[in-house]
Amino acid sequence: MASRQGGSGDAEPLGPGSTDRRTASTAAPATPDTRRDDSPADSRPGAPQRRRSRSRSHPYPGERRPSGAEPSRDAVARTPEDPPLRDPGLYALTDHFRERLEQPGRYVSTRIVSDAIRRGQLRWNRTDGWRFALVDSGVRFVVVVGDTETNSPVVVTGWTEVADREAALDASRWDAVDVDTITVRTALSESASSPIPDRIRPRVVTRPFEVGDHRLETAPGDPFVRCTACGCRFRSKEAITSRRCQDRSVGR
Repeated sequence: MASRQGGSGDAEPLGPGSTDRRTASTAAPATPDTRRDDSPADSRPGAPQRRRSRSRSHPYPGERRPSGAEPSRDAVARTPEDPPLRDPGLYALTDHFRERLEQPGRYVSTRIVSDAIRRGQLRWNRTDGWRFALVDSGVRFVVVVGDTETNSPVVVTGWTEVADREAALDASRWDAVDVDTITVRTALSESASSPIPDRIRPRVVTRPFEVGDHRLETAPGDPFVRCTACGCRFRSKEAITSRRCQDRSVGR
């Protein structure tokens, strides 16, 4: 059964009754994810170095904030040491995150973001800052937020990881291609500069997912991912993001 996950998230309400929709296809540059050095939220950083949040230009489809209302004082006068707020209605989406919502194979939606902010495990990462992580149907959804360098809290980025492969394969939400897509994308991001043929070889991805400028798939036994548009083969994320897709650049 194919995944029911996705959706561009445009104007999608986050209140009761919200549903996910399959992602639309678009070519947006991807920014590498840093996924290590997690520390529990109760281990408060003394003077953490925060990565500057990307600019906010779109309102988050919130639940309670009236149109035109100013963000609350609590959302503005905060320090990096303060755990982020758990009210999804206060958060805006960065342009970077909105681009990711529209990319095939990311499996992140505004509904997932809302659930992660409300119920996810909160952790501190020295590179990204605060993260919410929520495991659902064998897949971990990670949402990075910021609220000290912008006028209101923002969702900076988000991604998926396979937390329990057997549970994911057993869940009606995913099929084997979804699970292998998430696995390959994670492997590429974790070892961005190194070729990973042995981590790609066992996977089968027949619905292309996007990294950088390329739409990628892989067949059983192949030690590489192949761009369905230009035909180039890649064994690392660095190789993918450093080469423009010539076929897709025609006519731009």
